[in-house]
Amino acid sequence: MAQTLSSSCRWRHELSVPPAQSATPATSSPAPLRLLANRGHSEGSAGSFRTPEFLTWVISQVTASPEQTSQSVHSVEDMNFRVHLQYEFTKLGLDEYLDKLKHTESDKLQVQIQAYLDNVFDVGALLEDAETKNAALERVEELEENLSHLSEKLQDTENEAMSKIVELEKQLMQRNKELDVVREIYKDANTQVHTLRKMVKEKEEAIQRQSTLEKKIHELEKQGTIKIQKRGDGDIAILPVVASGTLSSGSEVAVGPATGAAASGPLPPPPPPLPLLSDAPEAAVKIKKPIKTKFRMPVFNWVALKPNQINGTVFNEIDDERILEDLNVDEFEEIFKTKAQGPAIDLSSSKQKITQKGSNKVTLLEANRAKNLAITLRKAGKTADEICKAIHVFDLKTLPVDFVECLMRFLPTENEVKVLRLYERERKPLENLSDEDRFMMQFSKIERLMQKMTIMAFIGNFAESIQMLTPIILALGNYMNSSKRGAVYGFKLQSLDLLLDTKSTDRKQTLLHYISNVVKEKYQQVSLFYNELHYVEKAAAVSLENVLLDVKELQRGMDLTKREYTMHDHNTLLKDFILGNEGRLKKLQDDAKIAQDAFDDVVKYFGENPKTTPPSVFFPVFVRFVKAYKQAEEENELRKKQEQALMEKLLEQEALLEQQDPKSPSHKSKRQQQELIAELRRRQVKDNRHVYEGKDGAIEDIITVLKTVPFTARTAKRGSRFFCEPVLTEEYHY
Repeated sequence: MAQTLSSSCRWRHELSVPPAQSATPATSSPAPLRLLANRGHSEGSAGSFRTPEFLTWVISQVTASPEQTSQSVHSVEDMNFRVHLQYEFTKLGLDEYLDKLKHTESDKLQVQIQAYLDNVFDVGALLEDAETKNAALERVEELEENLSHLSEKLQDTENEAMSKIVELEKQLMQRNKELDVVREIYKDANTQVHTLRKMVKEKEEAIQRQSTLEKKIHELEKQGTIKIQKRGDGDIAILPVVASGTLSSGSEVAVGPATGAAASGPLPPPPPPLPLLSDAPEAAVKIKKPIKTKFRMPVFNWVALKPNQINGTVFNEIDDERILEDLNVDEFEEIFKTKAQGPAIDLSSSKQKITQKGSNKVTLLEANRAKNLAITLRKAGKTADEICKAIHVFDLKTLPVDFVECLMRFLPTENEVKVLRLYERERKPLENLSDEDRFMMQFSKIERLMQKMTIMAFIGNFAESIQMLTPIILALGNYMNSSKRGAVYGFKLQSLDLLLDTKSTDRKQTLLHYISNVVKEKYQQVSLFYNELHYVEKAAAVSLENVLLDVKELQRGMDLTKREYTMHDHNTLLKDFILGNEGRLKKLQDDAKIAQDAFDDVVKYFGENPKTTPPSVFFPVFVRFVKAYKQAEEENELRKKQEQALMEKLLEQEALLEQQDPKSPSHKSKRQQQELIAELRRRQVKDNRHVYEGKDGAIEDIITVLKTVPFTARTAKRGSRFFCEPVLTEEYHY
């Protein structure tokens, strides 16, 4: 405040302003500001103030005054004192003069005035903001409390729903067991009925044959050709009648034994029933072809299941080959290829030569899009009319959901529709179009095509309960191992732990990181699969064997109590205990049996053996996998943020580099560095002599051999110290 008063006194002294003019604080103001504001009003005094030196001095003083005022007010740390100083200057009339000077032509003065106004405190607004903040905080506290209550209610509802679900699942399992028993009874009864019907039919046929033979015998007897003689045991004998000596003895043998056998012999036993359908051999497993990759890939050392081990498991219901159609395998190879390799092998070169020899039909679609559409249509094996008709009526029996999802990638774009309609309006022959263009012509005419395709995909996937993670892992593992070890049909759960051991070429990410990215980009519906795994961590800590033993101990104790009660039936305490707890024990036994059966089913479903895989081994695999998967998701997000920040930084550096003088040393150094990197890359591509090109992936092979085959030292020629080829060790990984 002293500095402010001294500056005000200095202004009065320098301009020789009479003290009487500053007697009233409310109307007085700094003299330079008043002089500048009132300049030009008096024509008589204007001459003495128009010299350049004086005007320059006035502007400097006026410019310095707001600067000094701003420093005096806003350099104070105490906010209350700052408001007090601000109010003092307001009382001196500073605000009015600043308002008059806001249209001044001096840029320096405008900057100082604006700096002062920007730092002005509006106590009323601050008070209003404080009141609003308090009200908002109270509202937030109220909402947080409501949210807490709602969360508790939601948790209670979830627990109640989960209990009901568990109870319904128990009932469902019990009904399924009863249904299986009924099916077995029905199957046995059906077999017996079939056998009895066959026996009745054979009996009727035998009776019919006997009746026919008896009729013929009576006819022959009437004709006098044969004679019937009854024996003592009740049987009959047919004797031939010799007429004029012309009947031979051969005719006697032809009729007699057959008739006697038909009349007196017992019926033969019925043939055994036909074998049931369940005894038929299992359906043959589709043979998977090896996948040829452009680069050599590292080996994923999973524990594979044999083809005869996947029946009834999750692997029997998935199609990992379809997953590869959705994935960018070129990117996958580039990330996980082993080092020291030449350029990629062009597997499509021969196909391109064949394509060039094709027919000269008109193609309206883009070449790659038309080729991919042709491949998709060939897999369906349906005509365009059948496909479009099935889409009209949402027929998922004609079009599988997999084909519908593939076809959704070929929905006609706006530009394609325009081109097709233009071709049609010009009345050009449709026969000149390729098959893909004709299909697209008909495909694009379906009303509300996008909605219908989306609905079909939704209906097809609604009841799908198989998670996509298993086929993704199987597909990528087969893609890496197929060329070396052949394709497998399933894998053991312990292979999930090995996803972290398979790393990319730059060693910065693992196969699990890549799978996490694929799931997030292409299969978002299963990206939160771990939310469906309820109580897995609790299940991992439970010993089912101990639980079953405890239930047996309870049953033995109940049996002992019952025996004691039979000897002392007058004991009401034992009677009440048995009546009150026998039902609970029965329910506990049923629950334990259901738990055992459910665990056996889920273990078999994942291709494991229930006898060798207890819950303490089975569930921790999923706990570790979920934990590693979540960590991989977090690391992927962090890596994306870092890459984005690095990209922004590089763009800024590029912009600064472009603004620099091209002749500057830093610009030349940067340009030389870029040219050097480009030249090294060109040389790497041109160089055909690659280190370890023929033995790429040798380290993985050696490690694999060490795990399975004893070490063999070299004896004669220099070279590898392991003379066992990886092919010989394939059986150890299956």
